[in-house]
Amino acid sequence: MSRSYQIRTYGCQMNVHDSERLAGLLESAGYERAADGTDPDLVVFNTCAVRENADNRLYGNLGHLLPAKQANPAMQIAVGGCLAQKDRGRIVERAPWVDVVFGTHNLAALPVLLERARHNKAAEIEIVEALEHFPSDLPSRRESPFSAWVSVSVGCDNTCTFCIVPSLRGRETDRRPGDVLAEIRALVDEGVVEVTLLGQNVNSYGRSFGDRLAFGKLLRACGGIDGLERVRFTSPHPRDFTDDVIAAMAETPNVMPHLHMPLQSGSDRVLQAMRRSYRRERYLGILDRVRTAMPDAAITTDIIVGFPGETDEDFEQTLDAVRAARFASAFTFQYSQRPGTPAATMPDQVPAAVVAERYQRLVDLQEQLSWDAAKQLVGTEVEVLVSTTGGRKDTDTGRVSGRARDGRLVHLAAGPDVQPGDVVTTTVTYAAPHHLVADAPITAHRRWRGASVAAHPAPARQLLMLTPRPS
Repeated sequence: MSRSYQIRTYGCQMNVHDSERLAGLLESAGYERAADGTDPDLVVFNTCAVRENADNRLYGNLGHLLPAKQANPAMQIAVGGCLAQKDRGRIVERAPWVDVVFGTHNLAALPVLLERARHNKAAEIEIVEALEHFPSDLPSRRESPFSAWVSVSVGCDNTCTFCIVPSLRGRETDRRPGDVLAEIRALVDEGVVEVTLLGQNVNSYGRSFGDRLAFGKLLRACGGIDGLERVRFTSPHPRDFTDDVIAAMAETPNVMPHLHMPLQSGSDRVLQAMRRSYRRERYLGILDRVRTAMPDAAITTDIIVGFPGETDEDFEQTLDAVRAARFASAFTFQYSQRPGTPAATMPDQVPAAVVAERYQRLVDLQEQLSWDAAKQLVGTEVEVLVSTTGGRKDTDTGRVSGRARDGRLVHLAAGPDVQPGDVVTTTVTYAAPHHLVADAPITAHRRWRGASVAAHPAPARQLLMLTPRPS
């Protein structure tokens, strides 16, 4: 008899992609995704360790599952991801009803560990210190039939003082370009029209095989894949961002004019304390060169407020940098201590009330800048890859949602013939800080060339808390 499963994912895009691999592994082993409203036979937590309260969130959710486990002892609970890699045996000590704990480097072991736990009637804990199988070698159960993540590397060689991820994901390991391109071609053959290249630091790609220009070459090679309409990537590091990548973006039509590049702080003193290995002038210079090559590019970022030792002057420099950068949007974070990171024990931790006040000022500024930039797009033409006909949908206008080429979220008026995966062209009629509205008539409509939407039923809802990791 097949067993049903549910995966609950927390954290960055890499975790989301890992969960697709875990789903593929489980279904290859005979599991079936649990339908909405049913009690699964297996719950897998794919965890994040970046935020300070990540462990509280996990143990709270494990506690909520205890009554279900007591009512059905055959139910299994597995915990993987970054927090599992960090806490190891402590998870079973604090939640002895957990059946399996596995780390970031051994996703492929999950089906075997589950079977072993059932047979031995005891918890199985397996944490390995180095990557055994590149995740893209594993089967996958993608969330979208027309859009896919593609890992170019795993791990990170940076030593940012606020980040624990390198110690949990390991040193950077790059895939060979031929393997990446082969995966993309296979995805396109299955109907995928958009890929997002993933890495903790995508533009250091190639370091492990001695080609510092490898990422720009990879972007150009993606331009030669017939049927691949959109290429995105996340996230680059300003230290490694080179002009050949800007040229590849500008000269490769299917590489989207959107750059997400973390700033973290506009103060050189704070950047040095963060061990970020670039300074404000270099960062803003990159943005100038990107906009020279791609005037319509949307640039987004990550910023941390209240890093230890941040003064009022440091914060004002961040506000000045944000004004100069003119970001389309920003993921803003109040600094929180991550146990195990150098910043957690630094002196001059900023009081929470001060951090909260600065954070709100930054949010208010970025909100206004985002809105000002968005209003400039009213009346312009926009091409949208439709991603959903549910969620945000006005029954009177029949709006659907999707992403413009520059990554902005667009809600547009469309008839029933517009389905997820279609690419439509219309005109922006209204702008808000975080989205655009296009209620004008559609002037062009390309049907998704993959299998019909009906052939890809919406998966059972997962608990998805997608918060880009500060990188």
